[in-house]
Amino acid sequence: MLAPIMRAFTDQERRQFLEAKRVGVLSVATNDGRPPASVPIWYDYTPDGHIRINTGAASRKARLIEQAGAVTLVVQREEPPYQYVIVEGTVVDVATPSPREAREAIAIRYLGEEGGHAFVEATRDVASVLFTIRPDRWISADYSGDL
Repeated sequence: MLAPIMRAFTDQERRQFLEAKRVGVLSVATNDGRPPASVPIWYDYTPDGHIRINTGAASRKARLIEQAGAVTLVVQREEPPYQYVIVEGTVVDVATPSPREAREAIAIRYLGEEGGHAFVEATRDVASVLFTIRPDRWISADYSGDL
């Protein structure tokens, strides 16, 4: 049996991978002795290379992100060829409430134009917060060479 052939993404491949519509898994440290909190999440990858995450301002996730000031985001392709990008990053901006245009950009990314606008309208009365994360460390793997 041959060993898996894995290579890291180039910067351009990583950007293209993150720009594709995929759900990420966000992990953030806790301060109560529990393991890190990990949740699936929609995200936005900006042209300047930052990750943006919109969430409910009163959520445990938001409180933990504010306390920790740093997160890990895992984005993966779940079918062959397996690929993933992990970003460890620092929160560099917090906007409360989340600007509507940012909420719309993220929702439209996942739900399309009509669904994204409808989602934002339906949640307009929910207090939200937008976290902007600066990537500090990248880890990536592309196993497409196995095929």
